Amino acid sequence: MKLSIIIVSYNVKHYVEQCLMSVARAVQGMEAEVFVVDNHSHDGTVELLRERYPWVRLIESNHNLGFSRANNLAISQSQGEYVLLLNPDTIVGESVLSSVVGFMDEHPDAGALGVKMLQSDGQAARESRRGLPTPLTAFYKMTGLCRRFPRHPRLGHYYMSDMPWDVAGEMEVVSGAFFLTTRAIINKVGMLDEDFFMYGEDIDWSYRILKGGHHNWYYPSQILHYKGESTQKSSFRYVHVFYDAMLIFFRKHYSQLSLFISLPIRLAIFVRATLALAGTLLLRLRKMMGFAVDQPANDLSYLFIGSEEMIGECRQIARRRGLRAQFAVGNATTLPLGHHALAQPVKSDECLFVVYDADAYSYDQMLALMARQPQPNVQLGTYSMLTKTIITQRETLS
Repeated sequence: MKLSIIIVSYNVKHYVEQCLMSVARAVQGMEAEVFVVDNHSHDGTVELLRERYPWVRLIESNHNLGFSRANNLAISQSQGEYVLLLNPDTIVGESVLSSVVGFMDEHPDAGALGVKMLQSDGQAARESRRGLPTPLTAFYKMTGLCRRFPRHPRLGHYYMSDMPWDVAGEMEVVSGAFFLTTRAIINKVGMLDEDFFMYGEDIDWSYRILKGGHHNWYYPSQILHYKGESTQKSSFRYVHVFYDAMLIFFRKHYSQLSLFISLPIRLAIFVRATLALAGTLLLRLRKMMGFAVDQPANDLSYLFIGSEEMIGECRQIARRRGLRAQFAVGNATTLPLGHHALAQPVKSDECLFVVYDADAYSYDQMLALMARQPQPNVQLGTYSMLTKTIITQRETLS
């Protein structure tokens, strides 16, 4: 077995199905197995996967195991020479898996590999390349110096923003949203640390791989990451788990530092966690008091591009849901420029979802079109004749 792909899912039924559809195309011609570990979802994920995806090795947990433990469960059952941890809220281009496995084959010293993750607006996500959160790097990040000087080799090291996007290069931390490693590396450094319930486990694993004498790589193949759909980042639980993970990592790898260095870092983590919780509480209060915190529906519009059959079905959904929508019949051959050939300029206070027919365009083509001229207010959506569901960063509609 060449490749084992492991996806941990929790209440993201439509997104994990979209991910699996893209994975099914990407593993064509490869010897691969796909695991989905469902962390006790309540949205019908398990029933859907049983019915439509019998080729997936489904592990149904009776409770939420957390990210690390759920992945380890599948890793222990997998047989691939390579193991890929993949978030359920991702879209993988058809060429991605063969290209990254080929790169790893050519670099036997490689410990792990990550890729260029695109946001739904086509812009590259900073989390695609990260540096280790050493005490100084963490200080620059928490004080805002990293954000203010993103390309500085030292101040901006947390996101390694001085690296070029279009060529492969060594980095330090591989994102858990797409984390490719080898069976030999796992046998050497161990599996994910289950002390991390969620968040931080990818940093810890990356660090252990580096300490084992191997190199972590960034490779410029593109995937989409609907960043945040697999978690509820506005919840109190998220804030607690995220900053608790930071403390676990710091205690594990930097406990030997003197109080003069460690105390300010711990204090900074506590302050950031407190501010995040206060912001979450304020957001909830604003919602309870009736203040608009989401983008109004009348500022949203949709552009549907695909086959006549897809357009017909999306017209019905748009009519039923009261969407402002435009429609264009086309495919990768007849309309290779996609929305770039059709869309009018979008005002800064508006948002346009470009919904591509997943049967008329490849995922590679969709991602390339979004990355061609990224605009924050133009975002990718998809529609498949199988799922009968419009999927965007904001919502799913059927």
